[in-house]
Amino acid sequence: MSSFERRLSDGTRIEDLIDVDTREVRVRTLADAELHQIEMERIFGKVWQLLGHESEIPNPNDFMIRALGEDSVLVARDRNGEIHVTLNVCPHRAMRVCRSDAGNAPTHRCPYHGWAFRPDGAFIGSPVGGETMHGKLLDKKQLSLKKARVTLYGGLIFATWNIDGPSLDEFLGEMKWYFDMLFDRTDKGLEALGPPQRFVLRANWKSASEQSASDGFHAYTLHEWLGQLAGFGSGDLTSSMLGVEVTSKLGHSLRCMPMAQKFERGAALKDTSLSLAERLEILAPPGIIPSMAPELERHLSTEQIEQLLLQPPQVGNIFPNLIIEHVYVPQPGGKPLGLFAVHTYMPRGVDKMEFVNWLLAEKDTPQEMKDAMRKMGVRMLGTSGMIEQDDSDPWLDQAVLAKGAQARNITLKYQAIHNPERPSWWVGPAEVYEGFTKDDTQWNWWLQWRDLMLNAG
Repeated sequence: MSSFERRLSDGTRIEDLIDVDTREVRVRTLADAELHQIEMERIFGKVWQLLGHESEIPNPNDFMIRALGEDSVLVARDRNGEIHVTLNVCPHRAMRVCRSDAGNAPTHRCPYHGWAFRPDGAFIGSPVGGETMHGKLLDKKQLSLKKARVTLYGGLIFATWNIDGPSLDEFLGEMKWYFDMLFDRTDKGLEALGPPQRFVLRANWKSASEQSASDGFHAYTLHEWLGQLAGFGSGDLTSSMLGVEVTSKLGHSLRCMPMAQKFERGAALKDTSLSLAERLEILAPPGIIPSMAPELERHLSTEQIEQLLLQPPQVGNIFPNLIIEHVYVPQPGGKPLGLFAVHTYMPRGVDKMEFVNWLLAEKDTPQEMKDAMRKMGVRMLGTSGMIEQDDSDPWLDQAVLAKGAQARNITLKYQAIHNPERPSWWVGPAEVYEGFTKDDTQWNWWLQWRDLMLNAG
């Protein structure tokens, strides 16, 4: 890689923005327009991104418009049921081909000069065909919409422009062992509980995304009301900051919290004489009911089921911009309700991002439970959610403060470090840290950011 590629226009080397020895990150990374353009090419142009769930486009020719980085993309199901992701930009004059947010159409016709495309992006033709508006120099196959590579995981639609890059499984690496507990655990899989919430915040995407990499400290201060008003931890959130953190050098992470620590009833799950269905009756993962026990056994190993019931993943991320929330909310009567949500923080410029919030449940989750999950999910998460209104407040401030002449040159600190010893009783893969929350998971997120910015050109 040339020195030009490794330096910003003021001469700063990208690798100097992060001090690996002291675990510090320059604040300018949260507000630098030049860095932002490099991120669009070297991160969002390369890695897998979540665009939606297949249940949002269930029928042939259904489509929706989403963003892959800052590019508008058409996510469409063809007449044979296959899902395609194509750049929503006409190759003729760079006009937006589809301007509807979602719908059903067998063809998509550019409103500028009328070039038409199939749901898979294949060029059909242009008006006044006898005059060959589309010219005579290029084959019709060369006039199709630019196609992304697509993979479904638990019905979630992931896409990347990196056609020859790692598969999604390779991208997830050893953390997939844990993600399978959430996304691939039943026969029929997941569905989206309605269209996602989508809204734009004046914040840099990294502020939200690095917090999603299992930051535990913010809960103690930013969500203090959870203890004071909602009674979490009997008023003291310190106990909720104990658990096991799992992470990898690929930048993914999860915080796994012991159920017995959160809810006294969860302690009964440790009784090995109970059947799986009985244990699910006591305290099931979000969207799971006791009759699904055989399905869990078909999809997951005994070790995965044990962890899913005793110390499940509750929050975490898939690098670079996806957060997972697999949480339990106390209900009147004492039995908690599980919520399952995923968000993406998609860039809309250096100081704007689109917050997209999907609420998920298993397809066979009873409708009454789905309704309750959606209702509570809207109250707790996303644009109207009590918790995430808290979260977004510092992100907005950071986007402004990081532009200051002095502030941009100070550093973010990630120096709370776990004991490197892995707990002997833990059976899952990847890096594992036990105890009070620390900074190791977020630090891996920044190391992956640095690696891609330096080497993914």
